[in-house]
Amino acid sequence: MDSRCSSSADSRLTGRGVGSINTTPICARGGSYEAGGKKCISDVRRTFCLFVTFDLLFVTLLWIIELNVNGGIQQQLEKEVLHYDYHASFFDIFLLAVFRFATLILAYAVCKLRHWWAIAVTTAVSCAFLIIKVILSKLLSQGAFGYLLPIVSFVLAWIETWLLDFKVLPQEAEDESRYQSFVDAAERAPLMCPGPLSDGQFYSPPESLADSDEELDDKHDPEKGLIQDVT
Repeated sequence: MDSRCSSSADSRLTGRGVGSINTTPICARGGSYEAGGKKCISDVRRTFCLFVTFDLLFVTLLWIIELNVNGGIQQQLEKEVLHYDYHASFFDIFLLAVFRFATLILAYAVCKLRHWWAIAVTTAVSCAFLIIKVILSKLLSQGAFGYLLPIVSFVLAWIETWLLDFKVLPQEAEDESRYQSFVDAAERAPLMCPGPLSDGQFYSPPESLADSDEELDDKHDPEKGLIQDVT
């Protein structure tokens, strides 16, 4: 009887331990993802913002080199900025890179949008402006930079579109669904695990144990039972 009681107590403790083991890791993983992924910018989005910054810096560097090659930075700045000519100036390509940088950083780093409309606007404006400028301007007669700056600006705009549409948005949607599955599993876990068990579910109270011992003695010693009936 004592062995039966000890085995039931062990089984009760084991059941409680299993419940705590099943629920704790799921809640921990869900909480860690919420702290890491929901409250800060994701890794892929941060990479996208870094590439947008690289776009602006690279176009700026090429434009400064072009100014320096064609007669000095100060003289060329006066010619291309103060006396702007759409057909011969590269200043508007630099402004186009500033426009892409400001729009994309505001939309996807500050506001943290999860839609492609902002990148669609910047890419469409960049492509339309560059195509029209190459057709109408005289950039192609100004040497290598007349080819290089429009092509680089065009390619960088489309790389940004590819990064956002095929890397950032799908990866964040996958992380969101994984986090939601963790939350659902954590909510279902308490229903699947056994709750606290009472002491009386596995063994009898002390009174019943004493009565059962007396009944067993009576069965083994019929004369004792007969004497008790006579008295």
